[in-house]
Amino acid sequence: MSSRRSESPRAGAARRSSAWAVALLVLCAAGACSNSGTAVKSPFSTSPPVLEHGPVEEVKVIGISGLGPVLVDGQGITLYMFETDRQGSPSRCYGICAVQWPPLTLPPGVSAPIAGPGIEDSLLGTAPRTDGTTQVTYNGWPLYLWPPDRSPGKATGQALTNAGGLWYVLDPAGSPVKTPSP
Repeated sequence: MSSRRSESPRAGAARRSSAWAVALLVLCAAGACSNSGTAVKSPFSTSPPVLEHGPVEEVKVIGISGLGPVLVDGQGITLYMFETDRQGSPSRCYGICAVQWPPLTLPPGVSAPIAGPGIEDSLLGTAPRTDGTTQVTYNGWPLYLWPPDRSPGKATGQALTNAGGLWYVLDPAGSPVKTPSP
């Protein structure tokens, strides 16, 4: 005779529901949820981005079809500003926001970003983050990357409402380009 007790249907359903809730929390912590908590396809990939020449801490300008000249990092990956941030103030994007939109930070041992082609050196700066890293800014706007833009010339985060606000590319003058995504 078995010593296992029979589980009631209600107890079994509650146990399965709890397991699903834990799984959803793990997915959300990994950035696979929308602001509503609904699971969505993760924009993150384990494959590295296609890289062009230039150090990550370099900021330069390239032309993107439908948007014109915009800021990119040293590898040509599009940079964004978060409309919820305040120009001239440190970032407001932390937690899941910073997982979905990684801040452009200086590598350890690097004290200043590099002004590449098309960049106004006087507009390039930095701001401290609460985790002790230093975020690159342009015209006072903290700069971010959007992981789905894995190759130069992509701007899939343009005019996207995500992580509690709107995201825009910046033009060489440091102003948000508020046109729709190309």
